[in-house]
Amino acid sequence: MTDLQGRSRDFGPSDDPWAVLRDATRARVALGRAGDGLPTSRELEFRAAHAAARDAVHTALDADRVRAALTGARVGLDVLEVHSQAPDRATYLQRPDLGRRLAPDTELPGGAYDLALVLADGLSPRAVHEHAAGTVAAVLDRLPGWSVAPLVLAHQARVALGDPVGEALGAGIVVVAVGERPGLSSADSLGLYLTHGPRPGRADSERNCISNVRPPHGLGYAQAADTLVALLQASRQLGASGVVLKDEGTTLPPGAG
Repeated sequence: MTDLQGRSRDFGPSDDPWAVLRDATRARVALGRAGDGLPTSRELEFRAAHAAARDAVHTALDADRVRAALTGARVGLDVLEVHSQAPDRATYLQRPDLGRRLAPDTELPGGAYDLALVLADGLSPRAVHEHAAGTVAAVLDRLPGWSVAPLVLAHQARVALGDPVGEALGAGIVVVAVGERPGLSSADSLGLYLTHGPRPGRADSERNCISNVRPPHGLGYAQAADTLVALLQASRQLGASGVVLKDEGTTLPPGAG
């Protein structure tokens, strides 16, 4: 057998030249082979990851579990629940447009807030179950002096559902924490989408996104919150979000790029 430099060498079971690469990423790399196929262990890992992704998509949002997690994280906000126009999970997956619209009978208390936070099941309710409470708690700890609307749990929701929610609550900025599309290495990834001046019709180019909040393999809660709060402060000062608001780390400039 040869090593990575083409030199002849015998490798034992614990002397794998690809081990360093595999340890550095969650991606499926250096899987090896058995004849013309994958080793059995790698094939089973693939099937397990695929099953986890499918389960994440079809899992229902457990509002009681999220409420309990928020209480445990000492998030002292009232919690409201809303539904999109998608009546069930199957419709939600087939009709993305319905997931962007509030159900017709939705009533939300109007007000005047600096910020509204929406926890949306998206394509991975599991991500909301596991990471939303820790993320929200970290964000609120970094926003003294900001007025925050009641927290909203959104069922069968896409990112754009935050626009009518934020408008109805009278929020200057809305942040939607949504379960992202699962992959074969991440079924529990939470995304944070910031929109200044929320209202129906906002384009995706008017949002900023922080992706892959999922410690320990993705962003930690503190790191995600630091970045989000820097964006929130810059967005409020600039009066906009999206492509005009540049993410340049935790010390964002107030101007546009």
